[in-house]
Amino acid sequence: MEQTNQYIKQFPELFKGKKIMYVHGFGSSGQSGTVTRIREVFPNATVIAPDIPIHPEEAITMLRQLADSEQPDLIIGTSMGGMYAEQLNGFDRILINPAFQIADTMQEHGMTGKQQFQNPRLDGIQEFYVDKPLVKEYRTITESNFAHATPGEQQRVYGLFGDKDDLVHTRELYSNHYPQAISFHGEHRMNDHSFMHSVVPVIRWIDDRQEKRERPIIYIDVNTLMDQWNKPRSSSQKAVRTLLETYQLFFVAPASNEPLPYSNILSWLDEYINVPAWNHTVFTNQKHLLYGDYLIDAEKTEGMATPIEFGSDNFKTWDDIIEYFSRLGGQ
Repeated sequence: MEQTNQYIKQFPELFKGKKIMYVHGFGSSGQSGTVTRIREVFPNATVIAPDIPIHPEEAITMLRQLADSEQPDLIIGTSMGGMYAEQLNGFDRILINPAFQIADTMQEHGMTGKQQFQNPRLDGIQEFYVDKPLVKEYRTITESNFAHATPGEQQRVYGLFGDKDDLVHTRELYSNHYPQAISFHGEHRMNDHSFMHSVVPVIRWIDDRQEKRERPIIYIDVNTLMDQWNKPRSSSQKAVRTLLETYQLFFVAPASNEPLPYSNILSWLDEYINVPAWNHTVFTNQKHLLYGDYLIDAEKTEGMATPIEFGSDNFKTWDDIIEYFSRLGGQ
């Protein structure tokens, strides 16, 4: 797990006065680095992070009772915790690399026998033992996953899957039951970079929906993000991260009758923009009809959105655009 905090930034207004319940992974605890990270990024939210019992029936019973009593506004579960969080229906949830096949994972990756907890636990216990009966208990508990994946619940659950995860591979299984499956750049365990760039945008979407908050809309022509070698222009990725903090972003590309250009553009956005572009890409040849507040384009398109002409004297670079919108202060 990355120890540096160079990527961490606080968002005091997100989930202000709300509760976030965190459900940790196998062999971890409520004192993990991820809990510290959540508390640091959302300083005005209450973060509930229990130590989860080893026996799964005991664990899910405790988690359901805790969720019922605390009524969290958001539940975040990682790995094994994502498997448990899926079963806590009735709440907004983010499942990060959820281990829906944890019994198989235990056997395939040497997670049986004597195990050490990765983080301190409040009960002081430092080790535990995984035997065949316990593995069977986990296999049984996962049979209850997806039992409540109703249309209503499907809109309250986001699955995040690291493209470098070498431990858990359950995206296809998840997608059989939930439509909101998002790939992010990262490994099985979260670090500061993947949390800030991949999880925080989803948390912001959920908070906006809960608060019925409508942010000013910025459309960004994809070509303004690319240089002549189809790499990100200088400061373009920084601009996306900065603008996303205040605005609702959509990425615009030309429509085509050929499927390949669509695929190329979506692949580029997935590679270089990633989670912020998920479900926020518009294909159109009529940019003047886009209804929003701003359109960043290399051409001055007159329409329903205020044009920001990239490459012009006022907006030669993405740093110029960052400065301009910082002066606007979210207007």
